Amino acid sequence: MLELPIVDKPERKKKPDWLRVKLPIGENYKKVRSLVDEYNLHTICQSGSCPNMGECWGAGTATFMILGNTCTRSCSFCAVKTGRPPEYDEDEPRRVAEAIKLMEVKHAVITSVNRDELKDRGAEIWYQTVRAVKEMSPSTTIETLIPDVKANWEALERMIEGGQEIVSHNMETVERLYRKVRPQAKYHRSLEQIKRIKEYGKRTKTGFMVGLGETEEEVYKIMDDLVEHGCDVLTIGQYLQPTKMHLEVAEYIHPDLFAKYKEIGLEKGFDFVESGPLVRSSYHAERHI
Repeated sequence: MLELPIVDKPERKKKPDWLRVKLPIGENYKKVRSLVDEYNLHTICQSGSCPNMGECWGAGTATFMILGNTCTRSCSFCAVKTGRPPEYDEDEPRRVAEAIKLMEVKHAVITSVNRDELKDRGAEIWYQTVRAVKEMSPSTTIETLIPDVKANWEALERMIEGGQEIVSHNMETVERLYRKVRPQAKYHRSLEQIKRIKEYGKRTKTGFMVGLGETEEEVYKIMDDLVEHGCDVLTIGQYLQPTKMHLEVAEYIHPDLFAKYKEIGLEKGFDFVESGPLVRSSYHAERHI
């Protein structure tokens, strides 16, 4: 009988202690969960496997994801499912607005999947959602985390003219790693999108991950590029591998280096920098409004 050789499987990097998160518990968590289910809504908290879901939902906040939960992109870091999305729901803006009103949200964060198959990239639903929230909850401030519009600048203008206070578009990683991490995006196109958002008079924001194999020099380079293109707010967080099918973590970045990145980011000219292992683009978003 032929015996096959035993091959040792490479061990996955063990998460350090500073990446421990709280389990989702409490009445506020149950309330948010109930409203999300009742109004048939999607959240990036769930679809993106966010490690802060317990903390944020426990505080009565959530990041709503519009235009469905199927993305036309296949980014190698993201847990949101990829495929051909179904027709979008024209009643979604009302349901999102009603849920935000019932939750008594002071600062709402809204994001979406990429809808590259739509001529307007979903811009009209974006506009209608922001307007519905403003009409139902006039005192609620809004941050929209919008996707790459592939240089459809008319669609971009429609997305951001609904009255939101902050417009975010995530860079996700340094320039060298774009083909590996965001194969259907372009580094300089995303920078141009941020620049145009600033020119439209909006407060601008972006975020990127570390631990993907970037160098410190590359982190400082993307900071310089962002400041040059008018970015006001920056978030930096640790990349965490959502499944075995996604990119492996190259390195777990120590909190001391995150603190250094924050200090240097502020020195380079950002108005606000949130930098830490568990930081995500919408984490503590109300702090910089």
